[in-house]
Amino acid sequence: MAALNHIAILPILVPMAAVIANLLLGNLRPVSRVRLNIAFSVVLLLVSILLLVVLAQSDRNLAAVYPLGNWPVPFGIVLVADRLAAVMVLTTSILSLAALVYASARWHSRGTNFFPLFHALTMGLNGAFLTGDLFNLFVFFELLLAASYGLTLHGGGRNQVKASLHYIAINLVASFLFLIGVALIYATTGTLNMADIARAVPLIAPDDRGLFDAGAAVLGVAFLIKAGSWPLHFWLPRTYSSAAPPVAALFAVMTKVGFYAILRLWTLVFANSSGPELAFGQAVLLVLGLATIAFGSIGALSSKALDRLASYLILVSAGTLLLAVGYNAPGVTSGALYYVVVATLAAGALFLLKDVIDQILPAEAQVLAVSLEIYGDEEEVPDDSDEVSRTVPGAATLVSWCFAIAALIMAGLPPLSGFVSKFVMISAALGAGPTAATWWFIAALIGSGFLVLVAMVRNGINIFWTSLPESESTRVRTAEIAPIVMLLALCVALALAAGPAMAFFAKTAAFIHSPQGYMDVVLPQGTAS
Repeated sequence: MAALNHIAILPILVPMAAVIANLLLGNLRPVSRVRLNIAFSVVLLLVSILLLVVLAQSDRNLAAVYPLGNWPVPFGIVLVADRLAAVMVLTTSILSLAALVYASARWHSRGTNFFPLFHALTMGLNGAFLTGDLFNLFVFFELLLAASYGLTLHGGGRNQVKASLHYIAINLVASFLFLIGVALIYATTGTLNMADIARAVPLIAPDDRGLFDAGAAVLGVAFLIKAGSWPLHFWLPRTYSSAAPPVAALFAVMTKVGFYAILRLWTLVFANSSGPELAFGQAVLLVLGLATIAFGSIGALSSKALDRLASYLILVSAGTLLLAVGYNAPGVTSGALYYVVVATLAAGALFLLKDVIDQILPAEAQVLAVSLEIYGDEEEVPDDSDEVSRTVPGAATLVSWCFAIAALIMAGLPPLSGFVSKFVMISAALGAGPTAATWWFIAALIGSGFLVLVAMVRNGINIFWTSLPESESTRVRTAEIAPIVMLLALCVALALAAGPAMAFFAKTAAFIHSPQGYMDVVLPQGTAS
């Protein structure tokens, strides 16, 4: 158990070491620097796999608690790695490795300090998933946001600067709300440890209950902004479509931090209690989930540029996850956990695929797509640098297959993993007893899938049937197509291993919906503030 607890901190230490190494060894040759950073990402992936495997094989210890400074809970700061956190950390590690390998082909040299910012963002993401208290959740949020501010500007360009300013402004407001919410919750419960908050909530004096609810509501608004929920999503499509492709791919997991925080606190503090707070919060999450899915689906249908389409697909996935959290049923949650992995990996692949397609399309086709979207990027300067990777000739067929697989996953069509996740969520919702919310839930999942399918097919026809050159031999870099294939292959593998994967996610959901288990692990002696 002691070894398991120590593994919990490694997903934070590895990217931290990468940041320090980049700052100390900044004068390395470009190729050596690329290899060093890929090596750090590979180590992070191995550590994340080890954490998940150890937790999956443990029948008794479903979470690892690492006390920073060895102070007792709730006075000391702790990291808590349960199966949910391990899944999110592993998803982040896979996506970050793919994005980093892709960036190593040419994007890393488009600006300064790309690698330190990239690893700092990964460190902030892993810390947010692993922390066991609200204040350090705020700290890791700020760390990942500070790194993301620099990464959104990577590569330069007028559109990127304008989108980044909007992104920075809205996230500063969200951080301010986050801090206010944390302060109100601390004022009423006397603790910031999430397990201790869950234990203290039933003991709050009636006169203080309104203040606690206000703090939870303010905190919820901050998380909804991070998650890209309607109507707080307006910054997301422009920011994601303007960012450099490997940066946008890694951003695909950033909205999932908001989903993770809502799921963690909702199930831990509110979902297993009764009272007006539960009914109000559940109704709000269901309505916001439906509205976000509807807006994202319509936005995807209206998008003519692939990066813009991928950004709206992020909104669709955010709405689906909010809807699943609001449904508050373990079976639906298990399907949502499966969905969050495949939707994140597929969206990351789609952002990278957009850049590859741009390279093989004729210039006039790109200008047409950009002109149709007034938010389009400025014309890129061709970069034929081949210092890191070989090129793959005749790659149009491979690219088209990647696009088709991504389309099937994002639309939720059989037989791939997008369909499996939606099927599990719908089956669980029907099994829990159909209500009016059930039919809205099912209609949203099926309707959004149909609209996303139409949007993807229309873009595919525009790209591969009317714009792709027929006579020229297309080439893409191995370092650029390989990460895309890896991400989509993992999604296909998850579909092939749907049985064992769903068994794992069902056990994870059962633990999430039993907050007493989480509290017993973090507060083993029954200590409370």
